[in-house]
This record gives sequence, structure tokens and C-alpha cells, in this order.
Amino acid sequence: METLPRLRRALRGGYRLISPRRWLQRLVFWGGAAAVGLAATIFAVGAQLASEGFHALRGASAWLPLLVMPAGLALVALITRRLFPGTQGSGIPQTLAALELPDPERHKLLSLRIAFGKMVLTMLGLLCGASVGREGPTVQVGASIMHAFGRRGRFLRPDMQRGLIIAGGAAGVAAAFNTPLAGIVFALEELSRAFEQRTNGLILSAVILAGVTALALVGNYTYFGRSTASLGSIGGWGAVLLCGLGGGLLGGLFSRTLIAAGRGLPGRLGEFARERPIRFAAACGLVLALLGLMSGGTTYGTGYEESKALVEGAHEVPASFGLLKFAATIVSYLSGIPGGIFAPSLAVGAGLGLNLSALAPGVPLSAIVLLGMVGYFTGVVQAPLTAFIIVMEMTANHDMVLPLMATAFIAQGASRMVCRKPLYKAMAEAFLARQPATARLPEPPSAPGDSRPPPGKPSA
Repeated sequence: METLPRLRRALRGGYRLISPRRWLQRLVFWGGAAAVGLAATIFAVGAQLASEGFHALRGASAWLPLLVMPAGLALVALITRRLFPGTQGSGIPQTLAALELPDPERHKLLSLRIAFGKMVLTMLGLLCGASVGREGPTVQVGASIMHAFGRRGRFLRPDMQRGLIIAGGAAGVAAAFNTPLAGIVFALEELSRAFEQRTNGLILSAVILAGVTALALVGNYTYFGRSTASLGSIGGWGAVLLCGLGGGLLGGLFSRTLIAAGRGLPGRLGEFARERPIRFAAACGLVLALLGLMSGGTTYGTGYEESKALVEGAHEVPASFGLLKFAATIVSYLSGIPGGIFAPSLAVGAGLGLNLSALAPGVPLSAIVLLGMVGYFTGVVQAPLTAFIIVMEMTANHDMVLPLMATAFIAQGASRMVCRKPLYKAMAEAFLARQPATARLPEPPSAPGDSRPPPGKPSA
């Protein structure tokens, strides 16, 4: 009696395996993942050329940024507001918000036009010397590409559409840093805090395909080179506590500042920013130029070169680098131009490690710099697994796994004392709060027999 139902199930399973529609969807998905890897590679090369272009300009005269940065940031802010609304900031809050919006509103945040604008405007910001990074924007670029491919592949189920967005964001992180494990963890920890098991394969395959595409174009590399740093003796673990507490508190302060600024700057400054956004961006550019002059030019751009030098144990970076880079990143974000905070945050953390090395004289500088990067980055995003894995993969240093892990979890606790809600989540919620209630996706129905209350409602 049971033979016939089993045969029917087997036939249905076989049809799913050979279904032309399903294979078309798979090919569209794989093509999207490869496109994310290609876009991330183009973005990386373009961002590097833009940074080199600014430094070549600065080489002609150290005073040129006083003219170039105000005019450049004003131009980028104008293009952003007029032609590419939705590309402001890092792009991760927009990606998180898009997960909660239906397709018409979602398309305003995730589209090929948005991906193109995000890449071009971020590169223009780097060409002007702004303290921004490309890695966070690559998340929105990756999510936009996968969303666009999903629309063309007729992925109609809402959970599949959300899974594609998460997979695209994860692939973007993996391809941007050449850190596949960090891409997967970032998707689990940051993009999908209510992760569904069935999207696991989507994320894994997207990360692999995007990573393979990037590797085929630029070869295998580590973002900061290979590090052999270690804490040495057991006494070096004091640096873990220092960097965890210091990085967490400073990163929490950074996040709280941006969250508060997102609600509006106070007084006349806030009025100026609302009524004259282009002029405000120009004023931010002038402040950035002054910070650059104060720092000897170290606060311009992503901070990659300074971070790499500190990871390699160099002492030429000025002691003021970390705090001035902290200020430059806040000003760059407030200007309203597209650009991420991943690379600048790692740079601030490296500068923090340099400062804290004076309190841990027995610890190698390169080791405490790595701890500072993890501590501060965790403090900003409150995603400890992503933070220590991304630094571990970027430096190919497995000897520091336990110290990095401990630093990340200490930093998370310290950050929450200053800023209770994670930065990207708070920004996404603020964005969604400005949307009409009808623009939100309805809550998914509970499974039969599920006694758990809907999200946001207390249990009886």
C-alpha cells in the first residue's frame, strides 16, 4: 500500500531535479553571484585608483585639499541627492531595511542603478580624500545585484527574495575582503539575526561563486598581508582586556554619535544641515581637509596604508592618528555622501592599538594593533564573530584566534554599556520608521501548533 505514495514522492523529487524552471533559477542565481564577484573586483580596483589619484593631487601641494575637498564633497552630495537617492552612507542599513519592505519600495534601495551609483559615488568620495571605505557599500552592491537577478529569474516567494538579498550582501563582504568565512558569518550575525535554515545553501554558494570570480581576476591575497604576530607570554593577555574595553567603549561612542546624528543635529548646525545640505557637505569637506593637515595626511581615504603599516609593526604613524581618524570618519558620514565605515573603523582600531601599546610594553606592537582593530570594530558593529574572523582571515594569522575572540566578546559587552542597540540595526529601524505602515511586509504567519507570540509582542 505504501509503494504508490513512495513512487509519487520519488517522481516529484526527480522532476524537481530536472525541472527546466528550477535549473533556470539556479543559472540566474549563479550568474548573479559571479556578477557580485566581478563588481566587487571592479569596485576595489577603482577605489584604489581613486585613492592614488587623491594622494597624487596632494603630492602637488599639501594645501590643495582645502580647495578640493569642500568642492568635491559638495558635488558628490549634490549628485547623490539629485540622481542616486538611496545610496547615502554605508549601504548596510539600507540592505537591512530592504529585507522588511515589499518589492516596489525595496527596489528604491536595491537595484542595478543603485549599485552603479554606489560604486561611482564612493570612488568619487575617495578621489576627494573622504574618510570612507568601499567594503560596506559592496554589501549594498552585492544585495542589489542579487535582487536584480532574482527579479529576472522569477524568484517569487518572499523568503527566497530575502534569501537572495542576504546571500548577495554576504558575497559582497567575502569578495571585498577576500574573506569567505567572514562573509558567511556576517550574513548570519548582521544581515539575518532571524536566520532561516533553508537560506543556508544560498549564502554558501553565493560566497563561493563570488569569491572564485574575484580570485580568478585578482588572484589569492590577504587584505593586510600575512601576520605572524602573537602575544608571547601569558602576561600579554592584559592587552586583550585593554583593547576589549578601550575598543568597545570608543566604538560604542562612535555608534551612539552616528545614531544620534541620524535623528538630526542640534541647534543651528542641524538647521544648516537640513536647509543647506550641499553647503553643509562642503563645510564637512573643509573640516576633513583641516583634520588631514593636522594628521600629516594620514586621515585621508580609507586608512588602509596606515593600518597595514601598523600591522607590520611600523612606528612611523603618528600617535594622534586613531583619534583624528575617528573624527574624520564621523564628519565623512555626516556629510551625506556614499561610503562605508568598515576600513576606516579598522584604521581607527589600529591607531587605538598603537596608543594602548604604551600600556603594554611587553606585547609586540603588531599583536596589540590586531587586538585594537578587533576591539574597536566590534564596538562599532557589535558583531563579535564577524570582527575577529574578518581580521583573522585578512592577516592569515591563526595564532591569534583565541586572543582576538576574547577581545571581541569583551568589546561587545563594553560597547553595549555605551550604545545599547547595534549601529546598523538602529539605522535600519530609523529608516523603516519613516516609511508608511502600508509599505512594510506583513509578519509571516506562525506555523501550526506554534505557541510562540509574534515578534514584538510579549507572551502571556
